[in-house]
Amino acid sequence: MADRTRWRREASEREHAVKQQLYAEYLGVLSLTRHRLRDLKRSTGLTRDELRKQAGEILGSTNAHHVRYQMLLIAPERLGHVADQAYMRLQDLRDRFDDPNVNTGPEWSLAQSALGEALDALRTAMRSDLTSG
Repeated sequence: MADRTRWRREASEREHAVKQQLYAEYLGVLSLTRHRLRDLKRSTGLTRDELRKQAGEILGSTNAHHVRYQMLLIAPERLGHVADQAYMRLQDLRDRFDDPNVNTGPEWSLAQSALGEALDALRTAMRSDLTSG
């Protein structure tokens, strides 16, 4: 009986550690991608096509898509949905580079705000999941 209780406790601790590491990694890649896109927007001397190409490369290079799938597999369903929403808002920000007015139109600020709100919701959901277990 004691061995079984210890095994359950250790399994729970391992699961918690895996989640904690994955959640931190996902927030990290989303944040890194956001900042790289913001830096790209500030770039001067690039053509619209170069901006679009680099925006797509940034999203791919940060591994956000791969970590998103890990989140969808490991996180509870509700948290997976919140994680997916944050990723979609990040894609929306990347898609602003399709707009010829990326540096002058209000859409960038709106996309940044939506992503910020999605990241706040994600952090809250992650904390809730980690403290409830």
